[in-house]
Amino acid sequence: MTVPVALTIAGSDSGGGAGVQADLKTFEAHGVYGTSVLTLITAQNTRGVQAAYPLPPELVAAQLRAVLDDFPVAAVKTGALGNAGLVRAVADALRGRNLPLVVDPVMLAKSGDALLDGGALHALRDELLPLATLVTPNVPEWAALRAAGVPDTTPLLLKGGHAPGETVTDELRAHGHHLTLRAARQPTRHTHGTGCTLSAAITANLARGLALPDAVRAAHAYLQAAILAAPGLGAGYGPLGHRAAGLTLQSTPHPT
Repeated sequence: MTVPVALTIAGSDSGGGAGVQADLKTFEAHGVYGTSVLTLITAQNTRGVQAAYPLPPELVAAQLRAVLDDFPVAAVKTGALGNAGLVRAVADALRGRNLPLVVDPVMLAKSGDALLDGGALHALRDELLPLATLVTPNVPEWAALRAAGVPDTTPLLLKGGHAPGETVTDELRAHGHHLTLRAARQPTRHTHGTGCTLSAAITANLARGLALPDAVRAAHAYLQAAILAAPGLGAGYGPLGHRAAGLTLQSTPHPT
């Protein structure tokens, strides 16, 4: 039996809690082989981003060709893309391949540091979002996308973690599906990489062949488990427990 293959196109987090590192851990926890394309390199830990260097678009395009021409990629996700040139390079490589695509429109790190410049919003709107199976913004990101002219018909999982209250509500509105997912807000600072982890889990589930609503439900359950399993590292926003969450969910029934 061939193992499913997923691809993450995102930035590198030297602290290992978000970006490509979190995505690959999440893929592995789901039994999916992870491939990766780096878009930018950060000097980053749980306290914040000390430096960020976007890679040249031609190098990102070369990475994409190398992976897509050799591996049977079954689903793709994007994370931090940095600037308009990188957005276009990614869109050009994916256009016409008809792969499930989850776009996490990462604009800020958990610490508030910018990971997408202002000129990239229109490139996202015009080049990448039309290719997306699902877009996974938080409330501030969705507000920025709407202000940039992204239509309400965009296939959307709106994440409610930034909204106040003891319950976090995520809402799926995509391809005729309308699903509301709720979870108790967990009293912890160990939430670095939650958005990356959720979108990577959805991507892994799509690569495994799950339908979109089931992929989202299962990813939501995985994220809650990963927050609870956080190893308690760092002085700031700590990373999640990706592997422990995968082991926990393997022993429970799959969400339906």
